[in-house]
Amino acid sequence: MKTIFTIIAVVFFGTVAMAQDNSKEVKVDTITVGVELKVEVQQTLEKETEVARLYKFKNSRVKKELSFSTKKNQAKLA
Repeated sequence: MKTIFTIIAVVFFGTVAMAQDNSKEVKVDTITVGVELKVEVQQTLEKETEVARLYKFKNSRVKKELSFSTKKNQAKLA
């Protein structure tokens, strides 16, 4: 009985809330402004060559340091 009354009350208050006509829309004047695009592209060619090292494995030193093992990591036989 309580659930039925609650459902009816929710539906009633929902329809009352939707029935109110609050359509106070404010008209806003729009202004259109033209846009000018001035794009200057400057191409500078630099002939400096830099030496880059190429490693076979990415992050090999980090992986080596993170994969350390201690004496206590080994399993013991019971």
